[in-house]
Amino acid sequence: SVVGFDDVPEAAYLIPPLTTIRQDFEAVGRRAIEVVTQAIRGVELRPSPLVVPTLVVRESTAPPAATDA
Repeated sequence: SVVGFDDVPEAAYLIPPLTTIRQDFEAVGRRAIEVVTQAIRGVELRPSPLVVPTLVVRESTAPPAATDA
Protein backbone atom coordinates (compact mmCIF):
# COMPACT_ATOMS: atom_id res chain seq x y z
CA SER A 1 0.00 0.00 0.00
CA VAL A 2 1.04 3.58 -0.67
CA VAL A 3 -0.48 6.53 1.18
CA GLY A 4 0.02 10.22 0.45
CA PHE A 5 -0.57 13.25 2.63
CA ASP A 6 -2.59 16.46 2.07
CA ASP A 7 -4.92 15.07 -0.64
CA VAL A 8 -3.60 17.10 -3.56
CA PRO A 9 -6.14 17.03 -6.43
CA GLU A 10 -3.82 14.99 -8.65
CA ALA A 11 -3.90 12.08 -6.17
CA ALA A 12 -7.31 10.95 -7.43
CA TYR A 13 -6.06 10.81 -11.04
CA LEU A 14 -2.93 8.72 -10.54
CA ILE A 15 -2.92 5.09 -11.63
CA PRO A 16 -3.85 3.63 -9.23
CA PRO A 17 -5.60 6.53 -7.46
CA LEU A 18 -3.58 7.39 -4.34
CA THR A 19 -4.97 6.81 -0.85
CA THR A 20 -4.30 9.97 1.15
CA ILE A 21 -4.75 11.87 4.38
CA ARG A 22 -6.98 14.95 3.99
CA GLN A 23 -6.37 17.91 6.30
CA ASP A 24 -8.88 20.67 7.00
CA PHE A 25 -6.46 23.54 6.40
CA GLU A 26 -9.16 26.15 6.94
CA ALA A 27 -9.87 24.84 10.45
CA VAL A 28 -6.15 24.62 11.25
CA GLY A 29 -5.67 28.20 10.02
CA ARG A 30 -8.61 29.50 12.07
CA ARG A 31 -7.21 27.87 15.19
CA ALA A 32 -3.73 29.27 14.53
CA ILE A 33 -5.16 32.79 14.23
CA GLU A 34 -7.06 32.33 17.52
CA VAL A 35 -3.88 31.21 19.32
CA VAL A 36 -1.78 34.08 17.93
CA THR A 37 -4.51 36.62 18.76
CA GLN A 38 -4.78 35.30 22.34
CA ALA A 39 -1.00 35.43 22.75
CA ILE A 40 -0.81 39.03 21.47
CA ARG A 41 -3.59 40.10 23.84
CA GLY A 42 -1.94 38.32 26.76
CA VAL A 43 -4.99 36.12 27.25
CA GLU A 44 -4.44 32.72 28.83
CA LEU A 45 -4.38 30.19 26.01
CA ARG A 46 -7.29 27.77 25.99
CA PRO A 47 -6.64 24.13 25.18
CA SER A 48 -6.72 23.56 21.44
CA PRO A 49 -9.37 21.28 20.01
CA LEU A 50 -7.93 18.66 17.70
CA VAL A 51 -8.44 19.07 13.99
CA VAL A 52 -8.77 15.42 13.02
CA PRO A 53 -7.60 14.48 9.52
CA THR A 54 -9.62 12.18 7.26
CA LEU A 55 -8.31 9.03 5.59
CA VAL A 56 -9.41 8.93 1.94
CA VAL A 57 -9.06 5.31 0.82
CA ARG A 58 -8.46 4.84 -2.88
CA GLU A 59 -7.00 2.03 -4.97
CA SER A 60 -3.38 2.36 -3.78
CA THR A 61 -4.38 0.59 -0.55
CA ALA A 62 -4.50 -3.19 -0.40
CA PRO A 63 -4.48 -5.86 2.30
CA PRO A 64 -1.15 -7.51 3.10
CA ALA A 65 -0.09 -10.20 0.67
CA ALA A 66 -0.65 -13.78 1.77
CA THR A 67 2.46 -15.55 2.99
CA ASP A 68 3.29 -19.22 2.62
CA ALA A 69 4.43 -20.36 6.04
